[in-house]
Amino acid sequence: MKLIAWLTAVLVCVANSASAQDSANNYPNKTVRIVVGYQAGGPTDLTARLIASKLQSAMGQAFIVDNKPGASSNRASEIVAASPPDGYTLMVAASQLISSSVFFKDIKFDAQKSFEPITEIMTSPAVLVVGPSLQVKTVDELIRLAKSKPGQLSFASTGSASVPHISAELFQTRAQVQLLHVPYKGGGLALNDLLGGQVDIFFMTALTAIPHIQSGKVRPLAVTSVQRLPQLPAIPTMDEAGLNNLELATWNGLFAPAGTPKPVIEKLYREVAKILKDPDVRKTFDDQAAIIVGSTPAEFAAHIESEIRRVTALSKTMKIDLN
Repeated sequence: MKLIAWLTAVLVCVANSASAQDSANNYPNKTVRIVVGYQAGGPTDLTARLIASKLQSAMGQAFIVDNKPGASSNRASEIVAASPPDGYTLMVAASQLISSSVFFKDIKFDAQKSFEPITEIMTSPAVLVVGPSLQVKTVDELIRLAKSKPGQLSFASTGSASVPHISAELFQTRAQVQLLHVPYKGGGLALNDLLGGQVDIFFMTALTAIPHIQSGKVRPLAVTSVQRLPQLPAIPTMDEAGLNNLELATWNGLFAPAGTPKPVIEKLYREVAKILKDPDVRKTFDDQAAIIVGSTPAEFAAHIESEIRRVTALSKTMKIDLN
């Protein structure tokens, strides 16, 4: 009886493996939805649209971007976590996914258990910028102005516990100033209000900041990278500006719901890896100070685990209560 049970189990495993491989061979045979937790126009949305367009060309099926902003991108994560694990609902998420898992307690997903990581697409440092309404040219001038108006200067973020939010909270701690937090559903909306003078400060990803810096619409004060960016050689790092331990970056990655067949995950990874080697794609990211990663699913999973440990440790030094 034990032998029969063992043989039955083996046959079931073989059948399941064959079925998963067959589904991957035929994948995709209908439209694939890529959910993004931010409004159109922000860095994560732009990354998702670039990848979707290239996947559509490579795989011969429609890949559409579905923007589901709200609740610091947690709404999108919950939608994808609850979607069928068949490869037809994907998500391009930012590092907000990690900070949400750390800072929010009442959420319906787990960054490690609810998703299958496919690949980390890119990473990009932030740039501390001010809008045209704020007449400061250096970090020191900004700090002096903020100290003269405690709680009156405002900073934009792409949601509570996002990298722009955490960056600004660390800035307040290091500089010993008080700022007003104004969260938005995406970088595009935050930028519009920065340009319109409704908010004063924004830690933007370099990916979206550089075009607006070059056009003179926003004024950069410092970058959150370890070294100066080649694209912005005149802009000091936070360390050079006198604020230590403020090196932060955001990343964008591609995910599927947990339980999505491994052959489908591997197929998507291989296609995105090819896309990220395309010279035009590389130039697009490089021009905007975004570093292409293209990690394997296993490497991305390890990075997520490392990020959770890092952000958890960071959370103990900050006063952010979102519950």
